[in-house]
Amino acid sequence: MNLKSTNRDVTMSPFEILIAAIEKGELLPGERLQETRLAEQFGLSRTPIREALHRLETLGLAEPGPKRGLIVANISYERLRQLFAVREGLERIAIQLAVAAASDEEIALLQNMVDAEQTLTDSQALHDHNRLFHRQIYRSTHNPYLNEMLDNLRIHLSLLRGTTYALPERAEEAKNEHQAIVDALARHDSLAAQEAACQHIRNGYRARLAIVSQLDQ
Repeated sequence: MNLKSTNRDVTMSPFEILIAAIEKGELLPGERLQETRLAEQFGLSRTPIREALHRLETLGLAEPGPKRGLIVANISYERLRQLFAVREGLERIAIQLAVAAASDEEIALLQNMVDAEQTLTDSQALHDHNRLFHRQIYRSTHNPYLNEMLDNLRIHLSLLRGTTYALPERAEEAKNEHQAIVDALARHDSLAAQEAACQHIRNGYRARLAIVSQLDQ
């Protein structure tokens, strides 16, 4: 574990600190969540760390380990299927709302993001850019309730190891899918935009299954 305390930690709760560490890959699936070690790392008492770990377990982000204590949760094959099924459903709702609520400026921003994506080749950079692209779509819905659900889903997705952009064919495929989504949004074609977004998620799931298969070998 390579966690670094920063000035931002002062304004973050212990729970938020651990969530950020999971999202950044500083706490990996299967890694032991040692209460004492985490408390020492962030200069906190064990009680708030213990409470934060309990919240992680309640959300399914931590689970009992082979020994005493908790570990960062692993996404099982079945949970992976369920996760992407929920993601596709929420993505469809997000696109439907974005078609109705997104301003011309927000759609132009999405197009700029797609244009910038064309210059990216590094898999991690593409992965990070993809997250920002989808977050901008969610913001364009102007619906805080949906955004709250999508934020929770994003945290669970961060438990997945590696990135589908490490697959050579997936990078170009995803770029084309992003463009199709923005084109449909610009036309205010709700059905086409929803289908493009759902196809994007289905193809991402297919790529994720390929990665899982490689890891199991």
